Amino acid sequence: MSGDERSRSPVGLTGSAEDALALLSAGEIEILGLLPRSSNGTFLARVRDGRSETLAVYKPRALEAPLWDFPEGTLCNRETAAYLVARALGWPWVPPTTLRDGPEGPGSIQLFVPFDPAQHYFTLQGRRRDEFRRIALFDVVVNNADRKAGHCLLSEDGRLFVIDHGVCFHEAPKLRTVIWEFAGEPVPEPLLEDLEGLAGELRRGGLGRALEDLLSPAEQSAVGHRLERLLAVGRFPEPGPGRPYPWPAV
Repeated sequence: MSGDERSRSPVGLTGSAEDALALLSAGEIEILGLLPRSSNGTFLARVRDGRSETLAVYKPRALEAPLWDFPEGTLCNRETAAYLVARALGWPWVPPTTLRDGPEGPGSIQLFVPFDPAQHYFTLQGRRRDEFRRIALFDVVVNNADRKAGHCLLSEDGRLFVIDHGVCFHEAPKLRTVIWEFAGEPVPEPLLEDLEGLAGELRRGGLGRALEDLLSPAEQSAVGHRLERLLAVGRFPEPGPGRPYPWPAV
């Protein structure tokens, strides 16, 4: 190991999101291997510069499997847009994610968070209900078509985080999720206030301008419409229309 390698500090759970994003955006990407059980080409990578390094998940656009209902080559955009919405909303925890060029071409790159593979939504739902309420609402806003139980993970430091947002933001209703336990319940007032704040971020333009580079105009407009309806109704939606559950469930 060289002196430069020994002097690099790890960026991960203890670092700030800003530090992680700066490294993910500009650091050198080294592919370490293909991650198993992924429907698209997904790599574990090391990202480093002269001072810091981290593990990351790299999803190149060129290796995305075509889908009949989503425009080709857009899944990495949606991964990045989901992070921006979660960051503006303040919840849930989506690891820092950005869109950039890499060894296999442009794609999304996301901070890798060490997690307990034995834990997922079905094992955690009884203990983390307030956090899952937030995840459920986030999925309504981004129109998540694939919220599997295994996309809800427990980090090594005990925090709950969510991943895999490549099939979000379709302009047509496509919510498919394992989290329907809150259907019909009133949305707690503090969460409504956060959703109001997100609507304001969209109206004021900062978040909206960032999403312009990632989503179509119709998809971006649909985010605002879903937010407006959620705020007007003030309740968690019921399942439907269409198939309300992902497959497989985990």
